[in-house]
Amino acid sequence: MNVGVCKLELRLAENESLKGKRRVIQSIITRLKNKYNVAVAEVDNQGLWQLATLGITCVSNHRIHANETLSNVIRFVAQNYPEVEMLSSEIEVFPAF
Repeated sequence: MNVGVCKLELRLAENESLKGKRRVIQSIITRLKNKYNVAVAEVDNQGLWQLATLGITCVSNHRIHANETLSNVIRFVAQNYPEVEMLSSEIEVFPAF
């Protein structure tokens, strides 16, 4: 079993409030959960209305599959949310047990 972990740092440059940020981030989280069956949470910068950090994780039998899934998640966010600037992305896959 392998656990894949991804960290996405995002900038919502045109956003003007925490309410607007929450709307965009909740849309991203819901779509990622439905499309890729991953766990997603906002893990940092909750009080800042133009920055967001998402933690995303998946479990797979194969290391390559976990890495591909998380790479597809990053690509999906970049392609489907042009109003969001991706500042950085990191993927790590760990063997479990």
